[in-house]
Amino acid sequence: MPAPFVPSRPVRIVGVGSCLGAPIFGPAAGPRALRDHGIETSLRQRGIRARWQALLEPSAPKPPHPPMGERLGAVSLMLHDLADAVAAIRSDDAIPLVLGGDHVIGAGTWRGIARSLAPRGKLGLIWIDAHLDAHTPQTTHSGNIHGMPLAALLGVGDEALTGLPGPHLDPTHVVVVGARSWEPEEPVLLERLGVRVFTMADIEARGLSAVLCDAMSIARDGTAGFGVSVDLDAMDCARLPATTCLVPDGLDPQELVDVLHGLRNCADLVGFEIVEYVPERDRDGRGARWVVNLAAAALGPTTAQLRHREETFGAHNYAPLPVVFSRGDGVWLWDVEGRRYLDMMSAYSAVSFGHSHPRLVRALADQASRLALTSRAYSNDRLPLMLERLSALLGYDQALPVNTGVEAVETAIKAARKWAYKIKGVPEGLAEIIVCANNFHGRTTTVIGFSSEAQYRDGFGPFAPGFRSIPFGNAAALEAAITPHTAAFLVEPIQGEGGINIPPAGWLARCAALCRERDVLLIADEVQTGLGRTGKLLACEHDGVRPDGVILGKALGGGLLPASAFLADEALMQVFKPGDHGSTFGGNPLAAAVAAEALALLADEKLAERAARLGALFLARLQAIENPLIREVRGRGLLIGMELDTRRINARTAAEWLLARGVMSKDTHDSVLRFAPPLIIDEATLMQAAEVVEATLADLARRTAGATP
Repeated sequence: MPAPFVPSRPVRIVGVGSCLGAPIFGPAAGPRALRDHGIETSLRQRGIRARWQALLEPSAPKPPHPPMGERLGAVSLMLHDLADAVAAIRSDDAIPLVLGGDHVIGAGTWRGIARSLAPRGKLGLIWIDAHLDAHTPQTTHSGNIHGMPLAALLGVGDEALTGLPGPHLDPTHVVVVGARSWEPEEPVLLERLGVRVFTMADIEARGLSAVLCDAMSIARDGTAGFGVSVDLDAMDCARLPATTCLVPDGLDPQELVDVLHGLRNCADLVGFEIVEYVPERDRDGRGARWVVNLAAAALGPTTAQLRHREETFGAHNYAPLPVVFSRGDGVWLWDVEGRRYLDMMSAYSAVSFGHSHPRLVRALADQASRLALTSRAYSNDRLPLMLERLSALLGYDQALPVNTGVEAVETAIKAARKWAYKIKGVPEGLAEIIVCANNFHGRTTTVIGFSSEAQYRDGFGPFAPGFRSIPFGNAAALEAAITPHTAAFLVEPIQGEGGINIPPAGWLARCAALCRERDVLLIADEVQTGLGRTGKLLACEHDGVRPDGVILGKALGGGLLPASAFLADEALMQVFKPGDHGSTFGGNPLAAAVAAEALALLADEKLAERAARLGALFLARLQAIENPLIREVRGRGLLIGMELDTRRINARTAAEWLLARGVMSKDTHDSVLRFAPPLIIDEATLMQAAEVVEATLADLARRTAGATP
């Protein structure tokens, strides 16, 4: 029985604009700057029920600093107010998000939370910092109070810091992560008390994910809840310079963000704190964005919560696999809990260049900052250059840009029909287009009308006439189907959604010859196979065929936005006159800029050649797997299908098992697993994927051994 759905808890933000304990005044401005930056709105946009609760701004000391005792007294007053504020938030069953200020505020944050938690048990704490913060007024070398909060939380130090209401923390449930700079007295104290410290050396040896996993075990074992305090000093100052103490060789902020995603499923997370943000050192706003990312990673909605929202507010036209992704980089994706997956799907070839390729992202950002859309009622300065490059690359006179692949298919259908009537001489209304059974050209009402997939047609008629279907791979059937009214043969050189169906060698060449002999257009739908996917620029090239028209999409948009096109020579394109066909967004300057860069990238990195070489290796490796669940492995380039014995296992189940092991695939027709990684993948990663596939199917074979063969 599934667990009951648990909605996300509200988050209340408390800013503490204090530098009472710091060597510089910059952190005092941090919380107000983050509020003005719109952190509340940013968190809400990420699905977090955040609300700004309070901004505490005690007076900052002016140089020269007053005596230590006077400063401790001022800090103590502030810590009492902060502890009361977070305890009140906890009493409302909300999560406090505390933004500092210097790290001395931690002495108030966690005493207040410990007080609220005391009736149920102890508080555990993960302290992420470059420093140990375990000084007392007697051991401090600098005289800065922000080096004392952790010791104070453990009950060691001046009464002004240790005397707040509530229990001190149990040192056996406190752990420091990321330390790389301390003074001799600090580790001695923490070791004597029993605090576990993971230094940067530990992280470099074992990885941040493994270290944080151990830290969570220490903080959660035997406690009623745990909190996380992040001092931005823990970060590598080259990546995040907007902090108080610029210590080199720290944590990669992106890696920390990825790991913190794992906190979302922790129902016992009772508080989160980020300190030492210095806005005057944040010239480009990166520091503020990292603060948002850190908070959102830990406090954002879980997979279950997001899927519930999608199920509730979205139409049920998809049944996605059980994962919610939040970030992509190259061939990898991360889900909202921080787990990493190898993308072996590429969004049906739309992400052929990998996720967030720097060149494509730069092209997108540069163009978006200048001009994104004018409509085709006007010309723009990017579209002509992209059209010229695309036409030259594929050797066609002209290209007609639209948005999605199915729009390009509809464009091709309109072109073929008008050509038949205006040039070939087919009587008006009688033009026919021949298609193949098991095709997939999209899901518009015209296209599903000639689909052989019953579900695509069910309930959506009546359908447009004028289409005739023949078996895929059967040249004799094409020859028999052609009549004087035939306008075109619309075909996928390889049927992707149909199950990675590869036609017999020479079949497409024979079809091309038949079309030439009978004055019929050959139109190739290369939406999924085009632009290098199969080891050639176009899949038609494997048979030495140059179609009369080519439909492109998916990869043309670089994985960043929709872009597609229909290409043909002027003899066919001449049928279009102004007003015959169009799209407000088709050929927009933003898409044109990205598409042009994608085409350049395809050539510069020789991705078609790469797909041919790696695809042959991967295909051979998969074909070598001996497993009774596998009926056949087929493919071309980096477009490969593995057909399974559906009497034992269906492909959806196999895809879910692979997903659980960090490899993304997708089933098609219940029987075929599809593998189509980004073309930038390297050989070692591809072979690792093969190992996971082999191990997963071996496990499934053992578990289904009793199934009826």
